[in-house]
Amino acid sequence: MRIRTWYTLAFIVVITLVAGWISLPSDFLNFNNAKDDFYVREGLDLQGGLQVVLEARPPEGEGVNGDALDGTRDTLERRVNSLGVSEPVIQTRGDDQILVELPGVDDPEAAIDVLKATALLEIIDTNGAFPPVGSFVNTTLGPATDGVTAESEIQPDTSGPTYTTIVSGADLADAYPTNNSVGAVVVGFELNDSGADDFFDFTSSHVGQPMAIVVDKQVINVATINQAISRSGQITGLDRQQVQDLSLQLKSGALATPLEVVQSRTVGPTLGQDSIDRSITAGLVGLGLVAVMMILYYRVPGVLSVFALLIYTAIVFALFKVIPVTLTLAGIAGFILSIGMAVDANVLIFSRLKEELRRGRSVRVAVEAGFDHAWPSIRDSNISTMITCAILYWFGQYVGASIIQGFALTLFIGVAASMFTAVVVTRNFMRLLLDRSWFTNHWWLGVESTQPEFAAGD
Repeated sequence: MRIRTWYTLAFIVVITLVAGWISLPSDFLNFNNAKDDFYVREGLDLQGGLQVVLEARPPEGEGVNGDALDGTRDTLERRVNSLGVSEPVIQTRGDDQILVELPGVDDPEAAIDVLKATALLEIIDTNGAFPPVGSFVNTTLGPATDGVTAESEIQPDTSGPTYTTIVSGADLADAYPTNNSVGAVVVGFELNDSGADDFFDFTSSHVGQPMAIVVDKQVINVATINQAISRSGQITGLDRQQVQDLSLQLKSGALATPLEVVQSRTVGPTLGQDSIDRSITAGLVGLGLVAVMMILYYRVPGVLSVFALLIYTAIVFALFKVIPVTLTLAGIAGFILSIGMAVDANVLIFSRLKEELRRGRSVRVAVEAGFDHAWPSIRDSNISTMITCAILYWFGQYVGASIIQGFALTLFIGVAASMFTAVVVTRNFMRLLLDRSWFTNHWWLGVESTQPEFAAGD
């Protein structure tokens, strides 16, 4: 028992040192940049940014199924990742909405434009006509018939003429900003095998005739075919920002259905920093009051629980960085609540310990009995809380409420860690003091009377 106790203490020390090192700021003791990946990921309400609720608006007579909404969400996620936004949240909400949170966005309007743009690319046969750049046209996947449009059309009908689509965004393999032969910024694109074959067949049989590049039914440019083109081409006539946006939209794919912004909220970083400051203050005050209460009521076990609580805090915060967890204001609230849950486990243990001492048990027997008898209550209550957290997380994901998810996730991690620190860390500290003669004085354990309340055999 004694050797095992020291081995357990060595394990606790190692865990504490590693957790403390990770928990400290990333630039502190960052050997060989080992801590570069361990940093606090702040959510929208802490660092500021943009929250947008987008609602699917399919053509009249059509509905939005789950697969289409999921596909649209995946497309938005690719676009956001290409924007370089840190810790974004993109998730479906209900049957026809998508919640997008973009922390740290500097230009909300530009971000919204990129998100909701459908970016349906088509290269069309204009039948020898030169439609004006900027004009809107109808397109069909079959032979051009006036007034007939493609079933996959995602823009409302226009009054413009109808042309035949040669290749579309589905045939696109890649899109990227590049420069043409005179140095102008253009969108370069490459087609997949099927699209390349169709494009080659058309251009080789229409040399000298015009074709147009259309995005979302709007003519971007019209060019004359000088020779057969197989796999790649360029979209010209755009400024630098338009080239960047269009490349991003084309590469990430066309949205399965048009989107409309139904709610938009911008959070300033000043409000986020104020929330962090207030949360830290609340956490320190709460931790201090709990420590004072535990020490006054339980004395030496209370002091040990405070040390275990500090270790718990370091472990949980390190887990937030390693997993990683995106911290929100609600997530911080869940973390602070889990501190109370961790103390609650110690209260159960120490109360049982005092009962055993009043029964006339020896300190050694009372310590072991206190932990053994309190464990079932700790286990059952914490597991119940963790199950509730899992349900809350699922519910938050379903309704698109990241505030609920953040609270549930941090509380779950905190409760799981509290079982380790309460049962392993505190128990090991108590065992190390059993051989100290002064520790047999019941006063140090929070028991005033040494007269047993029951017979020793009860």
